[in-house]
Amino acid sequence: MKALSIADAPTVILGLQDEIRRNAESRYNHRLHGLLLVAQGMSALEVARLLGDAPRTVQYWIRRFEHDGLAGLLEGERSGRPRRLDERQMEEVNAVLRSSPEECGLSGNLWDGKTLSEWIARRFGVDLGVRQCQYLFRQLGFRLRKPRPLIAQADPERQKNHKKNFRR
Repeated sequence: MKALSIADAPTVILGLQDEIRRNAESRYNHRLHGLLLVAQGMSALEVARLLGDAPRTVQYWIRRFEHDGLAGLLEGERSGRPRRLDERQMEEVNAVLRSSPEECGLSGNLWDGKTLSEWIARRFGVDLGVRQCQYLFRQLGFRLRKPRPLIAQADPERQKNHKKNFRR
């Protein structure tokens, strides 16, 4: 039989490994293949090299399989990092976002990530980054609003007539 090859194999290998890691079902199947190879007599080191995983990872699969059976190979829930604000604090953030920053003793008339970060640090002593605060906006159902610039000494009637969608 003629030997087959794949063009740009190193890039294809990386892409395939990323695809396996992206999908929970394919990660499960990947572990099954690893266990099958070990059951057929390959060492954890050989399987790791073949599948592109660390030998320690293959050893973990084997231990989990021996302890829990096939269920040990399934993806479990991952708790992630604990929240920095508790439920009561989140409710307070939600309530304060419905008022203006000026009412809370801050400068500005609209909330943004930087302003919310400053308020949370003052109120709760918790240091959240601007990005985390922007995520809180989305999580609480708020969206970013940018103030429209006002031109000094502009005539509102002339601006209205100039607008593209204005009907006379």
